[in-house]
Amino acid sequence: MTRVGDMMRNLWLAVFFTVLIWSAVNPKDYFTWFLEVFPALIGLAVMAWTYKTFPLTPLLYTLILLHCIILMVGGHYTYAEVPLFDWLAEVMGWQRNNYDKVGHFTQGFVPVMVAREIVIRKNIIPKPAWRNFFIVCFCLAFSAFYELIEWWVAISTGEGAEAFLGTQGYIWDTQSDMGFALFGAAVGLLLLSRWHDKQLQGFQ
Repeated sequence: MTRVGDMMRNLWLAVFFTVLIWSAVNPKDYFTWFLEVFPALIGLAVMAWTYKTFPLTPLLYTLILLHCIILMVGGHYTYAEVPLFDWLAEVMGWQRNNYDKVGHFTQGFVPVMVAREIVIRKNIIPKPAWRNFFIVCFCLAFSAFYELIEWWVAISTGEGAEAFLGTQGYIWDTQSDMGFALFGAAVGLLLLSRWHDKQLQGFQ
């Protein structure tokens, strides 16, 4: 590992734990905080476990950190009460706080690149068109599975899961969440594939 690589890793960890500690100080609700932040902690554990055997591209590490920060901010305030998006709701005339849509967009935007990196480096699906199709399908399935997890949590905890669900009375929240994830996956592929390909050249 080069000195630059060590510096980038340390910077990544510093940002991650700084935001994590901030999010854990007096959150809106500790149960909701744990539910929202838990995926970020799982991601950290997986990346630590595979850091030497399957290091990722710098682009992917950056995207994952961004996703973790979004989760931690949502965990601290709850997705329905992030102050910036309360302000945006007033300015834009929204009827609800839409921070959760940012989270679900990212739920497609980041995992699509994770899946793309694994599929390309493992040469699972060589043809780009089929690869993109199955990667996007994976992201939509991942989003749907997350909605099932939210449903299971709601059944298990009752009213305690209301902040975690963040529906804010919107009856089509589940469907729109999956729609935003699908949109995020498509945008991720369109915007980042060429940049990603350049970075993947160092792993071939």
